[in-house]
Amino acid sequence: MDKPRELPVPGHFDRAKVGEVWRVPYGERAGQAVAWARQHGVGPASGDARRTCLLVIDAQNTFCIPGFELFVGGRSGRGAVDDNTRLCEFIYRNLGALTEIIPTMDTHSAMQIFHPAFLVDARGENPPPMTAVSVEDVEKGRWRVHPELAGSLAAGDAAALARHLLHYSKRLAEGGKYSLMIWPYHAMLGGIGHALVSSVEEAVFFHAQARRAPTRFELKGDNPLTENYSVLRPEVTDGPDGRPLANKNTQLIDRLLSFDAVFIAGQAKSHCVAWTVEDLLAEIRARDEKLARKVHLLEDCTSPVVVPGVVDFTDSADAAYRRFAAAGMNIVRATRGI
Repeated sequence: MDKPRELPVPGHFDRAKVGEVWRVPYGERAGQAVAWARQHGVGPASGDARRTCLLVIDAQNTFCIPGFELFVGGRSGRGAVDDNTRLCEFIYRNLGALTEIIPTMDTHSAMQIFHPAFLVDARGENPPPMTAVSVEDVEKGRWRVHPELAGSLAAGDAAALARHLLHYSKRLAEGGKYSLMIWPYHAMLGGIGHALVSSVEEAVFFHAQARRAPTRFELKGDNPLTENYSVLRPEVTDGPDGRPLANKNTQLIDRLLSFDAVFIAGQAKSHCVAWTVEDLLAEIRARDEKLARKVHLLEDCTSPVVVPGVVDFTDSADAAYRRFAAAGMNIVRATRGI
């Protein structure tokens, strides 16, 4: 099979604007995309002989724009901005080879287990962002569920919420996950932080118009009682009574593995990207380990969480990528073709 031809980057793309928020001129871009496809002989995605998917994880303002709630700067301080510049150019250059783009959208509200309002200490004060809550912290009462949340989240049963917090922290520890982390309020549904980065949104919209291929958005993270780093499954799937809390996204797993190739980019390498790939690898191992060869991780389109002087997840993110490579996945750069 011939290698798909790389295309030039359209003139409307402005690298200098990737770190900014602005309105995409949809009507203008739609017309340009159709003309671009005609000019370069790009047909509809439904005719692709080799079906290729791009999974873009949480390329949202909240993670990718400097000054927003959880900007992923990496050690360079520019991480997500530079990542998204390369990602947009990857989409444009490979427009004729990308069958489908799947952006995931971290989606939150104020009263969730990882936001400050959920917990209080003995003085009734909320934990500051970036507080790690261990099993011992919960057992000794350093942090407990805010009692006034019981009415809205547990039908008035404060004891049930307390049991859940202890069960939840233990499940994280047993599964080798990160401890419960209290994050700043972020990716708030209805807020500007929830939106895709403008340049990425524009590139995804341009692809949809040029390839006549609807963008498949995947929302995650709206369950108030569990974190959802991975788009494929929540961090904890059962409650203290053994009943299901949330389910894995089997439909998306099946869809991803139906493609001939899957490219993965997004934020953050140490959290939502790493856990998504980890869950995908677990599914691959349960089905056929050779499926790992389908997966291509765009290592220059993702960065780890780094808060100078507080936390640095670079080493754990790099270790995860080494495990993925050892399992047969491909670690690639955006400058390579599809």
